[in-house]
Amino acid sequence: MMKITAYADRISVAPGETINFMVNCEAKTFKADIVRLVCGDMNPDGPGYQERVVRTPASGTYKGRRQVIHAGSFVDVPVGSALDGLDSFTVQAFIWPTTPERGEQTLLAHWDERAKRGFALSLAADNGGLSLTLGGGRSRVQTVCTGKSLLAHEWYFVAATFDAAKKQVTLYQEPLHTHVGTRDAAVTRGKVTLARLGERQAPVTIGARYSRHDKGRTVCSGYYNGKIDSPRIASRVLERAEMEALKQRRIEGALRQDLVAAWDFAADISGLKVTDTSPNRLDGEVVHMPARGMTGWNWTGEEMAWRHAPDQYGAIHFHDDDVYDAGWEVDVSLTVPANLRSGLYCARLRCGDNLEDEDYVPFAVLPPRGRTTAKICFLLPTGSYMAYANEHMGTDAPIAQLLGGRLVEHERQDLYRNVHREYGSSCYDVHSDGSGVCYSSRLRPILNMRPKYKSWLGGQGSTLWQFNADTHIINWLENMGYDYDVITDEELHYQGTAAIEDYKVVLSSSHPEYHSKQMWDALHAWQQRGGRFMYLGANGWYWRIAYHTEVPGIMEVRRNEDGIRAWEARSGEYYHSFTGEYGGLWRRNGRPPQTIVGTGFTAQGFDISSYYVRKPDSFKKEVRWIMQGVGDEERIGDFGLIGNGAAGLELDRADRLLGTPPNAYLLASSEDHTDIYLVVCEELLINYPGLGGQENDLVRADLVFYETPNGGGVFATSSIAWPGSLSHNNYKNNVSRITKNVLDRFMSNKALLD
Repeated sequence: MMKITAYADRISVAPGETINFMVNCEAKTFKADIVRLVCGDMNPDGPGYQERVVRTPASGTYKGRRQVIHAGSFVDVPVGSALDGLDSFTVQAFIWPTTPERGEQTLLAHWDERAKRGFALSLAADNGGLSLTLGGGRSRVQTVCTGKSLLAHEWYFVAATFDAAKKQVTLYQEPLHTHVGTRDAAVTRGKVTLARLGERQAPVTIGARYSRHDKGRTVCSGYYNGKIDSPRIASRVLERAEMEALKQRRIEGALRQDLVAAWDFAADISGLKVTDTSPNRLDGEVVHMPARGMTGWNWTGEEMAWRHAPDQYGAIHFHDDDVYDAGWEVDVSLTVPANLRSGLYCARLRCGDNLEDEDYVPFAVLPPRGRTTAKICFLLPTGSYMAYANEHMGTDAPIAQLLGGRLVEHERQDLYRNVHREYGSSCYDVHSDGSGVCYSSRLRPILNMRPKYKSWLGGQGSTLWQFNADTHIINWLENMGYDYDVITDEELHYQGTAAIEDYKVVLSSSHPEYHSKQMWDALHAWQQRGGRFMYLGANGWYWRIAYHTEVPGIMEVRRNEDGIRAWEARSGEYYHSFTGEYGGLWRRNGRPPQTIVGTGFTAQGFDISSYYVRKPDSFKKEVRWIMQGVGDEERIGDFGLIGNGAAGLELDRADRLLGTPPNAYLLASSEDHTDIYLVVCEELLINYPGLGGQENDLVRADLVFYETPNGGGVFATSSIAWPGSLSHNNYKNNVSRITKNVLDRFMSNKALLD
């Protein structure tokens, strides 16, 4: 397994700026080096793995230490004076549990674990029924439980009262919808011997129970899976009618005076804050990003956007495996030297007697702020890397082998993160309770975004997918002698067009699938000003994403009712919580990929790749420069490291009805794909036979070129496998030749049409 893992606080850094690396190491020491990455692919049939060590003050030997991730989301409410001396009380909420059978799970607590004082409203460990635990000291802990299991995925009103004078607990477990034959409703009363809970030095927590602090982090136990809506605390035993008033937010008179806290999860949905609407203002903050903008107990289905009916979106969905920021301490810092040229770099971290255990943390070195150092910019798709970060499809998805048409092979990183689920999941996974993972963070080790990593995806005989496939574009630029800068799509998101406005040519990655509106708008505006764009992949500009507006390094995707997706958002939860924007496919947002890069996702398959054949447009005089050096009958890309061809994995096609410009030239199309390749589901109105590559014309990749305003242009290869063919025969092949023809013309000041 892995003895060293790490991550960085940034994904890109400019000369003069500092990037920090946080390292978990089981050895006494580890060695750190900074390397420039030229090719991350270990395949001996390709260029081979290539890195170049860079001398920096950060290089050296460091003391190793163990650093852990405390996964699981909750709300943290600092201790307030309103809770002082609270003995008799009422606590209530609406809950929608998803795994009530899975051990004790805390709903709301003010619990001092060290002193064993306070209270915790929970789901019981033995039967998943509602329970209240009271503590008056180490030997004075008592629990009362309804003894009736809650049903998963059903809304309940739950409440507990404690009368300190009478030493009596009452529990209310009321389903909002009853089902014949079920016995999940309960009103339970129980006597206890406690009269006082005593002072407790602990925060109020919602969705988990406070345990301790660890290096400034609140650590909890008893994490809850499911939704919570409208949690309330009162400083006395409430009558049932008063509980009803709290449910309906009718707070007045004595009830208002005795109200300790009334949290409104519908407020500040896009932020970290959790608002207390009581006079005490016991505001809290979410930890590890539980899902917000979620339908509440009173959602009617009449409004689908939380911005339009926030009172129906008062739920937060907590998960015991949520993780945002690992919270590790810094071990290595690099201030980027002024003379370090832009490119793709890694912190190489090694430990063990012979330095046999290693991990890499990739990052982009940008050009100096405010200027460029080349005409060419390679756009690193960090949004897409984050979407796939630590994906578990190879180990969790029953259909993984069917997709690839072969056995799934696992790397050490796969096995490690399969055991260490606290490292978090990708937006292709589901949480432990089966709900989709809609947030993904880079502030944790991303073990499948590594050089030398072999993905279970990729064509037969290949392990190229995402990051290491993209290094083949870097490798090609290096070997062909081009100067280039590297920036990430985060720059595009936060800086807009300014991030790329001075570049003559921008090159995409092999799989630029995820984009925010800011990214989309910036690239489009740059194109309209005369920018020349080379789309060297496929399945690009597919999913719409959002970035958090308050904290860095986390993105959101809502997988709505269309598209190739590993899970589907629940009805009413299609809008991003971070921004309020409608999620899902860009195509369903009125911006199909064809409108920005000429082609869009049409088919996928993961066995073998195919080739392109020239179309009549490629022989037209005005675009013959693209095919210079390529024979009339020559198959394009019937070779390569990804499934032995340049057209494979995921394919895009031109389509005038979806926005391919009318002036586009269809230069070539792929053919003869296997029946493992299938038309994507957004093309289907009804299932029917004949959707495979041997029968359906939509299973193809289209090579497309067209002009854009002010001398700009777009060239689209429409295949994820294209970069895997660039290095064939020592870069002397028609895929490399066509790519070079286009890049040379795009870099020049010549018009794009002869």
